[in-house]
Amino acid sequence: MATTNNNVASGWVGWIGFASFLLLFTGLFHVIEGIADLARQAVFVHSSGDVWVFNYHKWGWINIIGGILLVSAATSLLSGGAWGRIFASFVVVLSMLASVTQIPIYPIWAIIILVVDGFILYAITVHGKDVKKLV
Repeated sequence: MATTNNNVASGWVGWIGFASFLLLFTGLFHVIEGIADLARQAVFVHSSGDVWVFNYHKWGWINIIGGILLVSAATSLLSGGAWGRIFASFVVVLSMLASVTQIPIYPIWAIIILVVDGFILYAITVHGKDVKKLV
């Protein structure tokens, strides 16, 4: 009868580390973008059949709050606990929903983010418990 070692982590731990790295830097960039948006007193309008009107001040606060959520999701994911995986999964799903709303404005970039978020979500949900073995 063959024996298995349940304490060996799979190769997906690297993906989860990469996901944490992406979440951390994405969050930091959102905070920086939010601070820059707060300094602007203009309105963003993009029209190609659709009209998207954003007040930069409100969008800045949305970016800052979202950035803080992403940074906290990255740190909680690296802790290896179930709550960290759940919180990180929730934040990634929010990122995916935000990307879907951006498809009419930035189609290529939004689709790239959706694909990367899909890999991150897969790594977290299917192989997230492997991080617990290393902590």
